[in-house]
Amino acid sequence: MRVLIVDDDEDILLAAKMFLKKHCKEVVIESNPKKIPFLLNQASYDVILLDMNFTEDTTSGKEGFFWLEKILEQNPKAVVVMITAYGDVEMAVKALKLGATDFVLKPWQNEKLLATVLSAAKLSNSYKEVESLQKTNQHLVETLSGGEIIGESKAIQQVLAMIEKVAKTDANVLILGENGTGKELVAKAIHRHSLRAREVFVSVDMGAISENLFESELFGHKKGAFTDAKEDRTGRFELAQKGTLFLDEIGNLPLTHQAKLLAVLQNRQITPLGSNKVIPIDIRLICATNLNIHQAVAEGHFRQDLLYRINTVEIHLPPLRERTGDIPILAKYFLQKYAKKYHRPIPKLSAEAIVFLESYPFPGNVRELEHALERALIMSDSELLSPDDFLFLKTNKNLSNNSFATATLNLDDIEKNMIQKALDKYNGNISKAAKELGLTRASLYRRLEKYGL
Repeated sequence: MRVLIVDDDEDILLAAKMFLKKHCKEVVIESNPKKIPFLLNQASYDVILLDMNFTEDTTSGKEGFFWLEKILEQNPKAVVVMITAYGDVEMAVKALKLGATDFVLKPWQNEKLLATVLSAAKLSNSYKEVESLQKTNQHLVETLSGGEIIGESKAIQQVLAMIEKVAKTDANVLILGENGTGKELVAKAIHRHSLRAREVFVSVDMGAISENLFESELFGHKKGAFTDAKEDRTGRFELAQKGTLFLDEIGNLPLTHQAKLLAVLQNRQITPLGSNKVIPIDIRLICATNLNIHQAVAEGHFRQDLLYRINTVEIHLPPLRERTGDIPILAKYFLQKYAKKYHRPIPKLSAEAIVFLESYPFPGNVRELEHALERALIMSDSELLSPDDFLFLKTNKNLSNNSFATATLNLDDIEKNMIQKALDKYNGNISKAAKELGLTRASLYRRLEKYGL
């Protein structure tokens, strides 16, 4: 608890500080009320004790009222306890009407002062909890909105049926599919239709977490647990308490970290780094990977016992080339989305453009289609998009002997070629290439190592 005391009587300040510092984390004292704005800019306080009367006005309380209003202007949620030596009921009532939380009379009894400060601190904590809940709710709205699973093909309808079946259970789900197929959208849909829908959805890109920060990120740490641990940190498992934890790119997890994750899932509890406190966890786990996870198990790169833990139910997402009939529906959705974003008329696709898009293999799947449509909408001045508006895709088509019939269908070869093209396009700039490919920098680095690029 951090307390600020403002009073022009030095003896009062010292006496209050000596007593309250036994019960508070920090007690800051100030004799000049004109420094209040500066102090509030420098730090936040759970409780502010403010004198009603200063030297310029020792009886009317006007100076205290003035500074009370200034404090509440700067921070409407500030918890202020007024101090007065006169016990004037009318002044006390006015202070409460102006926004003060309580008042104490001086000279005070220490027990009474402590009880008042503790009560005010509880109110301050309540304000913080409400603010935290509001932020969580906003996070839920932002996280779970803006993405839909769209399509009428048999393949995607099977996925939707599977989501409906598993959502109401608490079963662990493993989502398998290539990059850009919408694995996170499926995870969010499962959460949205689950019994945990009112709780938080926490997404973690396992590929973006460095090896030495794995435990800190997932399980949290206490201040001083390691060199850069300058304050306590809540891990993702604890953040997801009562809700859903989505671990993306889990197939890239090193074996040592797989063992630690398995232990947590078996014991349903975590221990933050630097702490002896065991925290029970209550989460719904959803994982995803673009790797052939069963092959990874066979080759010894992924623990079979961990796979058993995370794949109570498996959902396989089809690549876009296996659901080309959904391309016109997806295209309409994305064109509406980006026309609204860029304040442009909604363009249509010509029949030739649809044929062209349906013939392109889309190694980047729906994400690549979305990017292509956004780019075409921005660059074209026409209300009818033709194949020429997708020249950047057409170039890729011509590079494959002018025919996709002879193009490689090996996914690794396709991915390697696309990565090389992105690197060539941006002269080796990893950040730009990763953004173009829809990958994190860490994910791209792993693929560069994988393909020897």
